[in-house]
Amino acid sequence: MNPATALATVLVDELRRCGMTDAVVAPGSRSAPLALALHDAAEAGRVRLHVRIDERSASFLGLGLAKRSGRPVVLVCTSGTAAANFHPAVIEAHESGVPLIVVTADRPPELRGTGANQTIDQVKLYGTAVRWSTEIGVPENRPGMVAYWRSLVSRAWGLAQAPSPGPVHLNAAFREPLIPDGDESWCEPLDGDATGAWTKVRPATPGSVLHVPPTRRGVLVVGDGASNVKRYVAAASMAGWPVLAEPQGNARYGDHALSAHHFLLGVPEFVERHRPEVVVTLGKPGLSRPLLSLLRRAEEHIVLAPDLAHWPDPVRSATQVAPEVEIPVVSGDDAWLRSWREADRAAAAAVDEVLDAVPEVTEPRLARDLVASLPGGSLLFTAASMPIRDLDQVMRPRRGIRIMANRGASGIDGLVSTALGAALAHSGRSFALLGDLAFLHDQNGLILGPRDRRPDLTIIVVNNRGGGIFSLLPQAALADQFERVFGTPHEVDLESVAAAHGVPYRLLEAASDVPKALVGEGLRIVEARTGREANAVLHAEMRKAAHAAVRTVLS
Repeated sequence: MNPATALATVLVDELRRCGMTDAVVAPGSRSAPLALALHDAAEAGRVRLHVRIDERSASFLGLGLAKRSGRPVVLVCTSGTAAANFHPAVIEAHESGVPLIVVTADRPPELRGTGANQTIDQVKLYGTAVRWSTEIGVPENRPGMVAYWRSLVSRAWGLAQAPSPGPVHLNAAFREPLIPDGDESWCEPLDGDATGAWTKVRPATPGSVLHVPPTRRGVLVVGDGASNVKRYVAAASMAGWPVLAEPQGNARYGDHALSAHHFLLGVPEFVERHRPEVVVTLGKPGLSRPLLSLLRRAEEHIVLAPDLAHWPDPVRSATQVAPEVEIPVVSGDDAWLRSWREADRAAAAAVDEVLDAVPEVTEPRLARDLVASLPGGSLLFTAASMPIRDLDQVMRPRRGIRIMANRGASGIDGLVSTALGAALAHSGRSFALLGDLAFLHDQNGLILGPRDRRPDLTIIVVNNRGGGIFSLLPQAALADQFERVFGTPHEVDLESVAAAHGVPYRLLEAASDVPKALVGEGLRIVEARTGREANAVLHAEMRKAAHAAVRTVLS
């Protein structure tokens, strides 16, 4: 099966599963895969197909159908000015709150800007007149595409209806061939969920609460930007579920919170025995690949999204999305939770043994000891690259602190200034854990005017003289190119930087000196010098020890 046919087949099938009853097509060449898929669905009695030769008339026909039925109607056209002729109806749908799914066929990127026939800029063609607009991308015959396509359609369908109805726009780029080639093979099954849409979206209506199926084999995952954390952590604890919380989710506290789930989920035998029946996600997870793999394997993955205009689903595994959920209390054997906690304690102890055996300052031990040493009521702001991942892997559960990170886009820029701003707004002591590149990227943030408030902020800078996270990625194997374009070594003297800004400076001499380094007030810089290669070796040793400990528990 060619990619164009595969994409069109899946899009139409998922739209039907979401609830599509009517589709309007204006004829054209580039939209042929979609037109053919809709024709087949209509012939099978699964959808009512309407065809109009003029795109303007076609779009207003769809508007009338949707306006009267209250259900999203699908509009399909070819590329070029055909898509532009949908615009008046899209504007009317936007202003009057009518749900439309506008699917515009497009030329592939290599034809854009070349003078190719019927090729215009269709990306975000309808501007602010749509609730959401996205480029699907040219379809490819590789695993993962089906989940992406179906999840995308489910999201579009949900956003067309909630929280306020309106049009959404999907721009579908197709390469030739555009018609079926007679070959039905594909690299993965094209089938969807037999029970309906890939992701079911529960609109935010009064009293609308999604009741989680009662089970002891559940897991609560807490990521960045989570809301109502205390409520859901308490509910998960009552249900006997482990809590897998990223540091900045501020849910890593209490008896149900794990500290070594990154390592547990890296052991295939553990994962196989601990497949959850339900996973409830708060916020946006994304620090740990093993945790993301767990989301893919969950039988039911419920995403809590107070704002249904946006919901996090990085691996396209969400089965349901709701603004509010209820986790029921289930009595019974606590073997599920006990098994998670036993493996977690073993893995954490193994990691601690590796870290404590090195007297020099190391990045993961610094992260672990820093959190453990913070005074109650403290704020800890961390860089979004390696420091937050170190915390995720080694931070032990504790109460009384708040952790923040710029994980929205996970950029390296502006982190010194963000930390200063957060410290100025915080009522207690504040700390920041940054890498050297992140610190240098925003050293201008240390420039404070004589009449500006100076925060009570200790900035701990991990100086490994370059991009430390790349030493843990596949790029590290590129010996000839690595240091120049990934390691990016520098010779900046951080003590001189601190002196230039009139900021007190201290060098962390030994791993055991962390508590003493935190003593003091005002704006200060603490430098912790480490080695990138040694850090990569230490992480490998941590992983090996933790995995061995987990396998011992399982045996």
